[in-house]
Amino acid sequence: MFTVFIVIIAIIAVLLILIVLVQNSKGGGLTGELGGMGATQMFGVKRTTDLLEQITWGLVGALAVLCLVSNLFIGTPQADAGINSVNVEKANQRSVPAAPAPAPTTTPAPAQQQPAPAQK
Repeated sequence: MFTVFIVIIAIIAVLLILIVLVQNSKGGGLTGELGGMGATQMFGVKRTTDLLEQITWGLVGALAVLCLVSNLFIGTPQADAGINSVNVEKANQRSVPAAPAPAPTTTPAPAQQQPAPAQK
């Protein structure tokens, strides 16, 4: 079920990208790139900018709702399960080598103090 949500979200994201690219921006958008053919002529609707804006907001809303709803299908990890990974399994199978014994340290004998010279 989660995969279905991901596919639908991807389709909506691509549609949203295309709709945003078609819209007329300050620089002219794609309407200037289509040889002077305006967006109203391409879609045959007089108020195409309003329609495209409504479609954009609808797609954004659908994308947000689907992203939030898909979180319900992810599920929460169980505390008992832990992490399932090939690396974790390999690490559990290996034995930890014994630590080498520390080398004996010899402490030098304390320096013998010489008697203080007699004061006259």
